[in-house]
Amino acid sequence: MPSFDVTSEVDLQEVRNAVDQASREVATRFDFKDTGASVELKAHEIHLGAPTEDRLRALVQVLEEKLVRRQVSLKAVNYGKVEEGSRGAVRQVAELNAGISSEKAKQINKIVKDLNLKGVSSQTQGDQVRVSGKKRDDLQAVIASLKQADIAIPLQFGNFRD
Repeated sequence: MPSFDVTSEVDLQEVRNAVDQASREVATRFDFKDTGASVELKAHEIHLGAPTEDRLRALVQVLEEKLVRRQVSLKAVNYGKVEEGSRGAVRQVAELNAGISSEKAKQINKIVKDLNLKGVSSQTQGDQVRVSGKKRDDLQAVIASLKQADIAIPLQFGNFRD
């Protein structure tokens, strides 16, 4: 019986490279010079710091530009609220979403069930969802509908077996 796995993963090496590139650009750009703006990667979080909110927005834009260039989905980045620091400086933490939470897995299972394809079923296995069916064409229809669905996490489809 054909099946495939739906996962949500982030390539941390690519994120690290993007953060390093953004950090280098911030150090050399004239509008960021001597402002104290910074971008750092700590575990599964990106820490952003800037002297003003508009500099922080520009810093987020630089980071997103580097992430897109490195083919890291922006759906994988969840920005926290902007916090005030000392001397009017602001900071923000951006979390990296990896894995499918139970609520997102329920949403994926509901989408698969709503397709009403005969012989297609899905089940949650840890932080991934396995979809199995009788026909390969039905599974490809499921993949197409999941790609079109508005799920706030990046999805990868792998481990396709006949």
